Order: sequence, then structure tokens, then C-alpha cells
Amino acid sequence: MAVIINKEELRDKILACWTGKNIGGTMGAPYEGSIEIQDIKGYVTKPGSALPNDDLDLQLVWLKALEEQGPHKLTPAVLSDYWVKCIPPMWNEYGTAKANIKTGMIPPISGELDNERWKNSNGAWIRSEIWACLAPGYPNLACKYAFMDACVDHGYSEGTIAEIFTASMESYAFFENDLRKLIDISLEKIPETSRVYKSIKIVMDAYDSGKDWITARKLVVDDSADLGWFQAPANVAFVILGLLYGEGDFKKSMITAINCGDDTDCTGATIGAIMGIMSGTAGIPQDWAEYIGDSIVTVATSNGVGEKVYPKTCTELTDRVMRLIPTMFVAHNSDFEFTDGETDCADKGGVSKLPEPRTYFREKKYSYMGYDGINEKCYIEYDGEPNVAPNSEVHLSVVFENKNYEPRQLHVQIYTPDGWTAEYSKRVFLIHNMADSVHHYLKDSHITTLDVIIRTNENVRDINRCAVEVTADGRANVEFAPIVLLG
Repeated sequence: MAVIINKEELRDKILACWTGKNIGGTMGAPYEGSIEIQDIKGYVTKPGSALPNDDLDLQLVWLKALEEQGPHKLTPAVLSDYWVKCIPPMWNEYGTAKANIKTGMIPPISGELDNERWKNSNGAWIRSEIWACLAPGYPNLACKYAFMDACVDHGYSEGTIAEIFTASMESYAFFENDLRKLIDISLEKIPETSRVYKSIKIVMDAYDSGKDWITARKLVVDDSADLGWFQAPANVAFVILGLLYGEGDFKKSMITAINCGDDTDCTGATIGAIMGIMSGTAGIPQDWAEYIGDSIVTVATSNGVGEKVYPKTCTELTDRVMRLIPTMFVAHNSDFEFTDGETDCADKGGVSKLPEPRTYFREKKYSYMGYDGINEKCYIEYDGEPNVAPNSEVHLSVVFENKNYEPRQLHVQIYTPDGWTAEYSKRVFLIHNMADSVHHYLKDSHITTLDVIIRTNENVRDINRCAVEVTADGRANVEFAPIVLLG
């Protein structure tokens, strides 16, 4: 059995996603940053072209990355490289993350360090549609890549949680038209303790109790006052507000969301994308679509290095996404077919084994994947910020996760700058992976933590690089995980 999807129906929904995104971004952009309630009726821009918007721009970079690298090569670290070479803007979390990346900070640390002001902001959830369109109907697959994307500039914070939520909604929306079900199921993908979860529930409760949208908006604004403007919890809630109070009407939904103020191009664009996916091009108001046309106008991208250039129209973007969809499913061990007949998504294959998105959030926020090898994964976890002083010591952990049923004997060597020393066990034993076994009490025994103490001398630079070398009995390949400490 395979995942079977009607090709023309899917293409129509993806085109409507990008068209709706362009409509909402163009309509909302003139009011971006307004903290008061608005009273818009429609476009105030000149007809003939969409406005440029980083909401759509950044997704063109992710398309380029996927076309050049393929699904399995994409990691947060790979995406961070595309940030540096393909995305010029330096504002807010974008600039902070890139500054961290340039010092060697691997995501999610690049989104955590020195980023308290903006890591809960809107830069991630506004760019989730690419992952949903590449994984239609399979939200855990969409969320896997949404997390990789968001953690680069938002770490483990509310900005990342928000993108997991919107990616889930958008992926489900390809084959589910019940809005309330989309919201409820996607809330299950994010931590109940998060501010994004709380803000969305405030809107849902207000709607269910018969309060008007202005009252619902005020409840959200009051609850988010401590976070300030341009933050994900309130703005994602405004998207949900627009969808609920719009009651299925495209224009009413988008105008209501934009009238909430704040990050209006983002809320309008996401409304347009979700409703486009749900209803296809037939659900897009033709007068609004014709007003801006099919073109994509960019403001936040450069081509960087590589052969792939960006799509110029929503139609071209749709066609390039369509070509990648079978590759995404096959890369995750699920057979895939386009058909002219009925869609059948009952067989999930390997996609069904993907972890729930909540599991991506590690206990220690200064942590990252050191490598994802053929046989094991390696995570680096700092006990605190990755800072170091002369003649001091740093405590961290190297966590190994066996990916196979075969037990593994690993040999570890940690390299440090001249004169520094590292204290750790040179040998690590990994029991076989019992995750799918009936022996549930052993399900986490394939994970082993190696405690490490790194001691410095007086020679501490501003950027200090260490490396973990890992070999295994009976295997020729060598794996390396970087460790970076800031002086």
C-alpha cells in the first residue's frame, strides 16, 4: 500500500495556499506594527502586484535548501548555513541568530543565546506553509521540519512552538475541513504549558461563550502584555480569532484578523494560506486574487551559493513543491503515488513512526544535535550558557541514542585547545534499541549519557572550538560532534 493523493486536487490546494498567503501579506502589510484595533475593508495598495514579504521570502530559501540537499541532509545546522548565505536582513531574531551562528553556535542554541527579547516572536510560524505543503495530511512530518526551521532563530521557545502549531494546522487542512478539529488536534502537538497554547484557548473560550471578537482580542492582549508586541502567542491567537469569528468566509476572516492589529501582514497571510489549503482556488475571492496577480516579490533573500534560483510566481512555486512531495515521503519510508482518482492516505508507512513534536523540546535549552549518524544520534547538552573563563571548568553532557537493534560499543575522544584538558569516560556502551519492543520498561535504555568536564588554562579565546570523535567496533566510519565555548 502507498500514500495515494489526487494530483490535481493537491496542486490546486497548494496554489491556493500561496495565493492566499500573498493576498494576506499584501493586505496586512500597511498596518504592520499598529497596536490599536484597525478598521480596514480591503486593499489600500495599488493594483497589479503583491507587496514583498519575508513571510513568503524565507520559504523560498527553504525550497532551495531542500532541492539542493534533499530531505535527509536537512538539519537545523544545514538550514543555519542557508540563513547566513541567503537571507540578508539583520532585524530582531534574524540578526541575533545569524550573529550566534557566525560564532559557531549550532541551533537551537543559535536561537536561545542573547535572544530573550525576540525568541518568542513571529519570525518562525509565518514561514511554516512550505513544510505543510511538502507533507500534506501528515502533520508529524511537517512538524519535524518546522522544528528544524524554527529552532535556528527561536531555540526551544514560544516562536518554535508557534511554528509547530501552524505547520500542523496547515498539513491537516489538506484533507480536513472541520476548523475546530484542525485547532484541537494541532494543540495536541504543542506543550499545554506554553503561552501559545494559553492564548489560543483564550480565543476559543471567548468564542464558545458568545463574546464578540473585540472582547476576545482584548483578553488576548491583556494576557500577553508582559511579552510585548510582535510576539507569537498573541499573533497566532489573532489568526485563530479571525478563523473562528470569520465563520468560513475568506474576506471576513482575513479582515477580522488584520483588524486585531500588531503583526498584521503575518496574521493576514497565515489566514489566507490556511483557508486556501482548506478550500482550494475556488475558495479564494477572485477579485482579491486578480488585484495582485500571480507574482512573488521578494525583499529578504539573496541567491547565495548554488544553482537553484527562486520561483518568480505562485504557480512556479507550486510546481516545484509538487515535484518534491514524492521525495519527501519516500525519504521517510512511505511509498507515494499521485493519482487521477480518489485520495487514500490510510497507509502512513514510515511516516507513522515519526515522534510527536512535543518530544523535540529537550530538558536543557542549551543543547543541540551533534550528529545524526547511520547507527546512533549524538546530542551535546551544556549545563548552562556555553561560556568559559580562564582557569575554570565547564560541565556538559554528550548523549548517545542507539538507532538500531544491535548493541554498540562506542569509543570517544574529545579534542580541546592546547593546554586544556577534558575528563570523561573513553568508552560508551549502548544497549540495543527497544523502542518498538514489548519490553516497555527498557524503551529508554538505548540512550546513554556521557558526563564531561572541560578544564581551561589561561589561554581562552573569544571562540574556543572542541570536538567529540566517535568510533565503533566493527565500523569504519568516524563521527564528529562540535563543541563551541565562548570566552
